[in-house]
Amino acid sequence: MQVLWLLLPLVHSVSASHGLNDTLLWGPYRPNLYFGLRPRLPQSLMTGLMWFGTHDFQSVSKMRHACEQGDGLDRYTWTEYDPYQGGRQVIEDGFNNVKITTEFLKVPGGDHGGSWAARIKGEPIKPELPSRVSTIFYTGLEGIGGLDMDTAEDDNGLEGAVKLSGSTPDLDDFTIRILDGPDNNAVTNGPHAQAFAERIGKTHFIGRPVQSGEIWKAKDVIFQALVNYAQGIAGPYKDSPNLPDPSFIIQLPDDIYMSSNLYAFQKSFEGPFQFDVLYDSASNKQKLTSAVLDEGIPALVSAYDARFRSVFPYPDDFPLEKQDALEKFSKAITSNLEAGVGYFYGTSIVDRKFSYEWDEEEDAQLSENDDDDLAQGKSAGAKLTPPRALLTATPSRSFFPRGFYWDEGFHLLHIGILDDDFSMEILKSWIDMIDSDGWVAREQILGEEARSKVPQEFQTQVPNYANPPTLTMAVTAYISRLQALSAPSDQDLGMDTGFGAQVPLTQPPNADGRSESPESAQDFLKSIYEPLKRHYEWFRRTQRGQIKQYSRPARSRTEGYRWRGRSELHVLTSGMDDYPRGPPHAGELHLDLISWMAFFSRTMREIAGFIGEVDDAASYGEIEKAILGNIEDLHWNEEMQMYCDASVDDNDESYHVCHKGYLSLFPFLLELLPPSSPHLGSILDLLRDPHHLWSPYGIRSLSASHPEFGQGENYWKGPIWVQMNYLTLRALHQTYAAQEGPYQSKAKQIYKELRTNLVNNVFKEYERTGYVWEQYDPATGEGKRSHPFTGWTSLITLVLAEKY
Repeated sequence: MQVLWLLLPLVHSVSASHGLNDTLLWGPYRPNLYFGLRPRLPQSLMTGLMWFGTHDFQSVSKMRHACEQGDGLDRYTWTEYDPYQGGRQVIEDGFNNVKITTEFLKVPGGDHGGSWAARIKGEPIKPELPSRVSTIFYTGLEGIGGLDMDTAEDDNGLEGAVKLSGSTPDLDDFTIRILDGPDNNAVTNGPHAQAFAERIGKTHFIGRPVQSGEIWKAKDVIFQALVNYAQGIAGPYKDSPNLPDPSFIIQLPDDIYMSSNLYAFQKSFEGPFQFDVLYDSASNKQKLTSAVLDEGIPALVSAYDARFRSVFPYPDDFPLEKQDALEKFSKAITSNLEAGVGYFYGTSIVDRKFSYEWDEEEDAQLSENDDDDLAQGKSAGAKLTPPRALLTATPSRSFFPRGFYWDEGFHLLHIGILDDDFSMEILKSWIDMIDSDGWVAREQILGEEARSKVPQEFQTQVPNYANPPTLTMAVTAYISRLQALSAPSDQDLGMDTGFGAQVPLTQPPNADGRSESPESAQDFLKSIYEPLKRHYEWFRRTQRGQIKQYSRPARSRTEGYRWRGRSELHVLTSGMDDYPRGPPHAGELHLDLISWMAFFSRTMREIAGFIGEVDDAASYGEIEKAILGNIEDLHWNEEMQMYCDASVDDNDESYHVCHKGYLSLFPFLLELLPPSSPHLGSILDLLRDPHHLWSPYGIRSLSASHPEFGQGENYWKGPIWVQMNYLTLRALHQTYAAQEGPYQSKAKQIYKELRTNLVNNVFKEYERTGYVWEQYDPATGEGKRSHPFTGWTSLITLVLAEKY
């Protein structure tokens, strides 16, 4: 059977409606699970995979389902993933001596999002040792519709293929078939094997009714069914010196309750195994067989490898002997970033407390009692919002399986280089979250499943608390790609000083065959402009700081900013949670926020120019100029030769709060300084000084000479963060090492050394541990905290390929 459709270009416009024939409808949009598929529909079909070892009776208590760092898996990552076609994931579970490969393939066609096929196969990690695994694949349906098992029930289990049929208003009619591979083996020997002969090697099952909104609790339902059945079967053997083999006892009971909407199917194996799950949409005329996977997965992998190399070519300044390993590493973390995109739907907890926008001193000095009240869920104004949907990448499948505003802009920089269309789908989904006031929550914790992974004190979102507006980076990167793809012309795109007519985009298709038409690009940017403008104005209105009140000399009397919602020890809204800031004060001004506002103003100027909003573009340009002036007037400390926060002392006098670290670099990181800036030399000296920020593994978050280095939580007090190192490298590569200036030579040398140090360390730790990490130890380079962290840490792919 030839699957030529895999090799055909897939055209998907960012301006296309989210119709049910969308090739992005289905995906592994449950990234918190090791393997879970669902469509981008609020209440619909959801599937998941579980497994446990049957080498003893205790292993079932360590059943794998949701990604948990405590599971201690050796590694798990998608090695290839294309959001339009599917991909392959490899999971290594040393405790159970099994390597599980999950393969997922989309088959477009029909009017309801197409069909798909999944293959789950396993093999021993160490062939000389036993590998005995029981797998459970489940499917559950929420909302309007029905799901039934067509295969006739049998009290001793099922032989051969299993078939379910279902229907929903959005998916219409569909079937799901589960087919065994050709060479599976069950555990057949062991004490009392003859007593269980009729059940050995069969598929065991349950059907259970589950309340709407609780399919995500499938593991609890299935585990309880396993335990209840095992207790009943094991009873007669409790006094026997030899219990039956665990694989004979720990089984689903083979029964279906009335009105079931959750079905689970268990298969137990010894040694290598394989089974396929085929989802056929009734409107898709191509009916699936296992041959689709046999031919389709190798074709997908081959096409993906070629496309990846064309987009992220191997650099000629790294050793050739490391090429295969580095390419495999780079491809895996990129694939895991894209396959880590989730679809979330549900309510949020929002506290729309009343406070004057110009007077939030009380919030700025949040007391410990307030912290305790929030931790206990006592915030009187906290209420559930109406449910909403979001398509978003996730920082960490195990620890942060939800949307983070601060992280998402970095995610989209990476995804956008490989796949413009998919990145714009995600960006549009985030833009749609901007409310009528212009606010969007910094954490998107939508629904009970998402909230189950979040400590209570972090669940409530407040509509006057911000987060770094990193989505603007995705917008500027998108415009830059459009500019690069445009035909040579004397006209400009309104990127710099002109805001005239738009250049016709006559670019070739992207490397994967998809293309961007000028009309769809224009329509897309117009569609996000008004909500983004509303968001920008919200920032300027709610995060404005005080300049006139403390007689601060500045070119502009309005362009100063401070983060709302801080406490004595934390400024969570800044994204750099425990970075030293000084005592809270209503008059403080924050360097990172005013820098972000300069970048945001530049973004608005660029997008306004692109879509022909000439007056707006000029206005944004004036604001940007005023902000840049105020960064110099309000935040540069001549004595310290660094940029600093500003605050107010007991005598109402303004002073600088200077802590050498990432904060000090912000005007440099966001490329706000010209290469001729007299301050650039001091910034490069600070960055390169091993007594302060420089390490063999990357740039530290706080100076090694700072008294708080490595103290307290030690979250942003020294550890190395890849996204901040990426910004450093990008600034050097695009501006300070690329353009003429007094420090160009020094910038080039720093860039070369830092890039080598960062890539080598992240790769070394990946090879050593099987994961990329949230942060890296500034003294040893060891990966720390959550893992896998294939959110912004995956930017290492861009650093390696020098795609900034």
